[in-house]
Amino acid sequence: MTLENELVAELTSATGSQRRALAITGVARSTWQYRQTPRPRVSEPIPQKERAYLSRISTADRTVIATKITAGWKAGNAVDHTFASTWDAGVMLAGRRSWWRIAADIEDQSARPVVPTRRGSRTPRVKPVLIATRPMHVWSWDITDLRTQWRGKAFKAYSIIDIWSRKIVGFRVEERESDHLAVEMFETAFRQHGTPKFVHADSGPAMRSDALAVLFSGLDVTKTHNRPYVSNDNPYSESEFRTMKYRPNYPGTFDNLDAARDHLNEYVPWYNTSHKHSGIALFSPQEAHDGSWRRAHSKRDLALQKYHRKHPERFRARPTTPAPAGIVGINHLPDTGVKN
Repeated sequence: MTLENELVAELTSATGSQRRALAITGVARSTWQYRQTPRPRVSEPIPQKERAYLSRISTADRTVIATKITAGWKAGNAVDHTFASTWDAGVMLAGRRSWWRIAADIEDQSARPVVPTRRGSRTPRVKPVLIATRPMHVWSWDITDLRTQWRGKAFKAYSIIDIWSRKIVGFRVEERESDHLAVEMFETAFRQHGTPKFVHADSGPAMRSDALAVLFSGLDVTKTHNRPYVSNDNPYSESEFRTMKYRPNYPGTFDNLDAARDHLNEYVPWYNTSHKHSGIALFSPQEAHDGSWRRAHSKRDLALQKYHRKHPERFRARPTTPAPAGIVGINHLPDTGVKN
């Protein structure tokens, strides 16, 4: 500290400003002033919590309050109930917040009533398990936010994906989430592609709407939903949204609804026909959906085997050309991670 004081004095002399000298050395002005006129030390300082402030609640009153709180807990009553009941009896020992502070300091909290939370009292939902062995077997759908230049406002991108082929079979962009807009999207998708056996979604209001339930039941389509607080029960839709938002030309924000719709109108055909999807052996979703991947697979295999014959030293064994998996699903395997 002596060296620091000497440095401040030298810089003050050199700069002609004590304020600048203190700023250079990083010493606060209040600290410097205290060093010049320090308060005398107290031989036996009293901790702040033990000081006799006029506003401090006496030990006797604290004991009475703690006793009443503990008795209330044993009767199943909260602190507010005990405080109000004591007040109704014409007794005021301390303010409401003081009662809560005293309750927090009670060592034995075992009698304190445990308030059940919604999450703890809810009956656990059965884990959805869905398996697709071909296109048009299981669809999943979701809604994601498309950011705008206005704070707190986002457009809503609806999307339906066939989980076996990863093809987007329905989409739309709107200003809000709505069950009737979702119904219209599914009606269009059903007319264009037919009806699947299952439709999976998360547990949002639009997904669990009665309007969709009526539509699906009339077409013998079974709907399933995510479990609450489980993030990986709808991996295919989440993965497709990630592909969209991490594509290099994704604008990030949209100036208006037409701009958002124009982007999706360009993105979906590219995704379906040109995107080399790692989850289906680098074929496009359209190739997997209509079976034309087999022709492309034959061409790839011919090229790979030709390359193997030309450079066998670069392989440990005869290579095989990857093909889309025969079975895909949701929660059908211990690891349900989806690559995109």
